[in-house]
Amino acid sequence: MEQRFPGFDVLAQAWLWDPVTAGVVLARLGPPPPIRFFTPPEEAIARPLLDLLLDDPGDVPVLAMIDSRLAEASTDGWRYEDLPEDGQAWRDSLAALDADAHDKCGVGFAACDQQAQLVQAVQDLGGGAWHGMPAGHVWSLWTRYACTAFYSHPHAWQEIGFGGPAYPRGYKNIGVDRREPWEVADHHATDPVGRS
Repeated sequence: MEQRFPGFDVLAQAWLWDPVTAGVVLARLGPPPPIRFFTPPEEAIARPLLDLLLDDPGDVPVLAMIDSRLAEASTDGWRYEDLPEDGQAWRDSLAALDADAHDKCGVGFAACDQQAQLVQAVQDLGGGAWHGMPAGHVWSLWTRYACTAFYSHPHAWQEIGFGGPAYPRGYKNIGVDRREPWEVADHHATDPVGRS
């Protein structure tokens, strides 16, 4: 895939980050941590789910990052009243997705050839009930964790042209189309998602 920001390298700015920030960010480039929270069957459901939600996260170990958060109970500090705690909500929703796959395909979600349709069906329910859970809240749980993991990784920053942590460097050129010296203009004038 052609780069949207040719010549841009977010890690070229790492020398400006304070040591603690640099340590946290650069550690995300290392080998992903082992799976500790999800069971092997849950991992087999979560992996394709996350690939669909993020349209292929590439080199970002989204599943491992979510797994670590759940294993350490490092949640957002809130939850929907009508869902259990996040870890249990993940377990319950993965089991429900697998049950839907068995009903529709006769096999589990990992082997089902209609994964995208099953995931889309959850989103399409909006505020409706799905296996006793509000589908919109399940969708929010999945996408919140997926996006938080993906967009906390330097590979995603590289893809979107994000310059990384501003502290202690800061920003001086505030405004639309006002770039910092290290930023690069978008090579494509079109929306990457394809919306108008």
